Amino acid sequence: MKNWICWLLAIIITLTLSIYQRSTGPTNPKRVTIELEGKRYPLKLPRTGMRTDKTVTLAGVPETAEAQLHYRRYPTSDAYTTVDFSWTDDAWLAALPVQPVAGKLQYYITVAGKDYCADDPPVIRFRNDVPAGILIPHILFMFAAMLFAVYMLLRIIAGKQYTAWLIVTTATLFVGGFILGPLVQHAAFGPWWTGFPFGTDLTDNKTLLSFLFFLAAVATLKWKYNKWVVCVSVLLMVLIFTIPHSKNGSEYDYSTQGESVSYVNVHRLHV
Repeated sequence: MKNWICWLLAIIITLTLSIYQRSTGPTNPKRVTIELEGKRYPLKLPRTGMRTDKTVTLAGVPETAEAQLHYRRYPTSDAYTTVDFSWTDDAWLAALPVQPVAGKLQYYITVAGKDYCADDPPVIRFRNDVPAGILIPHILFMFAAMLFAVYMLLRIIAGKQYTAWLIVTTATLFVGGFILGPLVQHAAFGPWWTGFPFGTDLTDNKTLLSFLFFLAAVATLKWKYNKWVVCVSVLLMVLIFTIPHSKNGSEYDYSTQGESVSYVNVHRLHV
């Protein structure tokens, strides 16, 4: 297998995994279609928000269509609070109270008397803004680690040398997951690490598990079966990367912590 073919396949696999992870994650907007007088209007309901104003777009909804927003804290058994959308500046506006960091709200909407997402309400989690100077390098390093790992696996399959790429992959995963990752976590939610042994954050734990396998691969470099350890490490990384990002992430506990709301999150429905 030629080197350029290995790179091409590695890029395709990595991009496919990244698209899958992005589309299935709990922070990806929930899609719903509203029907009014025989017309369909697609809507994306956000499931993540900074502790500032937030915008939701519903293209083409007429001014005559009355709408309500229903929300409650999550996970709680609170009764839903209902607020009316108001028509302002050619758009429908409604407000959600911004929650403490990692706080969540469960919500659904009613348009022209019909409920949407009431049976499966989206949950929006609030976080602080993460500086691009931290977030972008973190994302690049994590997917670079995946790219290098898949490329290394293809080199093994092609019977090529892989030792240098094992070191590069392990180092890249360490920087992305254990230096930049905690910086992102701290900026967004406060804690530096919420995986084992301090918590059950799936993103932190899957990064830790993958890194431990690559460390084992590095530690057994001189073993005659090392390439099989590497193959298992790469396949495990691919497997855990299919787990949606941010699943089982930080969550504010309303039952044990006080609530302080200091911002307003605005949901805006544009014509």
